[in-house]
Amino acid sequence: MLPASRVLRAAGLLRPPGAAPRTGAARRARCGTGQRPVWRGFALPAGPDLRHFLRAAAAGQPGPSPELPPEPGCTPGAPKGLWVFGVGAVGVSLTPLLWPRCRVKGSRKAVYLETYGCQMNVSDTEIVWAILQKNGYARTKELGEADVVLLVTCSVREKAEQAIWNRLQHLKALKARRPQARAPLRVGILGCMAKRLKEEILHREKLVDIVAGPDAYRDLPRLLAVAESGQQAANVLLSLDETYADILPVQTSAGGTAAFVSIMRGCDNMCSYCIVPFTRGRERSRPIASILQEVRMLSDQGVKEVTLLGQNVNSFRDLSEVQFQSVAAPGLSRGFSTVYKAKPGGLRFSHLLDQVSRIDPEMRIRFTSPHPKDFPDEVLQLIQERHNICKQLHLPAQSGSTRVLEAMRRGYTREAYLELVHHVRDSIPGVSLSSDFITGFCGETEEDHLQTVSLLREVRYNVGFLFAYSMRQKTRAHHRLQDDVPADVKKRRLEQLIATFREEAARANAALVGQAQLVLVEGPSKRSASELCGRNDGNIKVIFPDTELEDAAERGAPGRAQPGDYVMVKVTSASSQTLRGVPLYRTTLSRAAASH
Repeated sequence: MLPASRVLRAAGLLRPPGAAPRTGAARRARCGTGQRPVWRGFALPAGPDLRHFLRAAAAGQPGPSPELPPEPGCTPGAPKGLWVFGVGAVGVSLTPLLWPRCRVKGSRKAVYLETYGCQMNVSDTEIVWAILQKNGYARTKELGEADVVLLVTCSVREKAEQAIWNRLQHLKALKARRPQARAPLRVGILGCMAKRLKEEILHREKLVDIVAGPDAYRDLPRLLAVAESGQQAANVLLSLDETYADILPVQTSAGGTAAFVSIMRGCDNMCSYCIVPFTRGRERSRPIASILQEVRMLSDQGVKEVTLLGQNVNSFRDLSEVQFQSVAAPGLSRGFSTVYKAKPGGLRFSHLLDQVSRIDPEMRIRFTSPHPKDFPDEVLQLIQERHNICKQLHLPAQSGSTRVLEAMRRGYTREAYLELVHHVRDSIPGVSLSSDFITGFCGETEEDHLQTVSLLREVRYNVGFLFAYSMRQKTRAHHRLQDDVPADVKKRRLEQLIATFREEAARANAALVGQAQLVLVEGPSKRSASELCGRNDGNIKVIFPDTELEDAAERGAPGRAQPGDYVMVKVTSASSQTLRGVPLYRTTLSRAAASH
């Protein structure tokens, strides 16, 4: 490594011994009148000269610091900014360390959060808000009141990213209209898109001030402090161990009946079409103790439904307790394989599910998104036995063609998947199934497509998520395969899949007509204030009239159901997405289970 003095001299920050001092006129001629020095493309804010630090160091004492201009919004006498000069083998870095709490005079900065994409991003938004709240920010639901706008983004499909670019154009106009009397509006891109497109986001129209990947949310206060100095700031580093286990998320919907609890992050499956391993990193699981703590907190707050979240939720493996680190790995579903070796050790998903379901007998438990390979019998048996674990499973198939599944690197055949479906239905009578499908994947033929159509008919899912394939950079498909299915063909095939799914889902839901379904009330129906909306055990939406109901658990006067109440509803009609019925009475989850 070069001596510090040589590095500084090479960078032009230290003059050789005996060199004449540079005059103010010379400095102005070099930098331009009224301009600040430029370092690696960034205009440096006013700060102490490096000579102050060198002279103080030579004297062996700190010495008086040069007076700094106050930070925007700071009161006189408050701590000023501090400049840290770092010397390395390849150059010198100058980093402003600003005091995060010295932000706004007389008020806290207001942050506005928008969430795009999957449930994991909803959970991430709650983590982000918990971090910012602890660091002195206020939350606003009004975009016009915001000092900071943060978009928690998705990168799974091109359409999801385009929605962000469109939103940024609106925020660009909002920035331009902002009154000069107010501090500049800061805009941040968080999550998967931030990780995938950091450089493009920072340089495209210079609109975005901060970029933070899924594992960098703890760094947000520092990134925002740097942005307040007028610089762009980014951190998209992935972590091998970050789970935010010590951060209790702040629920973004106060008084809600349901909540998401993240139990693991990342994915090791490396399906050829999927960007998740590259935007969210390798699998790592939260310690069970921290998960149970969060679920207990939600129970105390009156939450009646918790969904355990992860990119591959049922491959959960808690390695925090030493005595379980040598436990053998559970077997995969019959006929399934992985691209990685079996991972021994740790407390597994069945143990977690058992512990979570014991916390509150009146709290429903769901989980998503699993991989079909990780459904050992102990998990299926637990779901069947526990009244508060919903009899609903998400089994993402992606395709009904074995040839396409192999190209996707899914690790199973059509036959193995169907065998799993039959085993699940035998183990959990009346189970509701949902799935994901991608149409138009690389090399998909018309015959492959028709096999997917036939799988939809054979399984008859209650809920489905269907999409046209969107090539993602960095994935194996991007490097090895050709996106050779024309857009119009993808569109036609997707429309056929959707029509087939709706037809079969309508038949599956029609089988519930005449039955009584236990519904967790979410609130008024969006289409009618005289009706209530909720979901049954199978996660299907149920609409019913808002009327006076008797309480099966009490002998008091009849009353109207409130969000968080359980209501027994007799189904009178069904569509592919919704059930309608008449309410019978209010009850509890435990009482309803005991009566069946």
